[in-house]
Amino acid sequence: MRCSCCGKCCEETEMLLSKADAKRLKELGYELKEFAFCDKKGFTRLKNREGCCVFFDSKERKCKIYKNRPLGCRIFPVIFSEEEGIVVDDICPMKNTISKRELNQKGKILVNLLQQIDLEAEKKNWVLFCHKG
Repeated sequence: MRCSCCGKCCEETEMLLSKADAKRLKELGYELKEFAFCDKKGFTRLKNREGCCVFFDSKERKCKIYKNRPLGCRIFPVIFSEEEGIVVDDICPMKNTISKRELNQKGKILVNLLQQIDLEAEKKNWVLFCHKG
């Protein structure tokens, strides 16, 4: 895939975080409450600030934590649609540059990630807070 660095994937993000994602960001010195919140279903998600992910630098048009970004961000624009399954997100202007092979590879990673997040939520073994944010 070729990325145009448009930042559309960082606008109004609903990105789920796994325990590993949160741990990696905490190791960078960020507090969980700075970058994440617990949604109504009990899943931990990235926060938005001024319409974009808290880690998106709108002036530079880039991610402040790119090398350490969550796995869901790494595999974007491959997403899960309840209606269609694994698909390429229509918001991405470069969606046509994803090959079938890349879609399949990232789709497998996504399925594993979602299963892991579901398992973590069931066990509630890492939710350290649950506040509206």
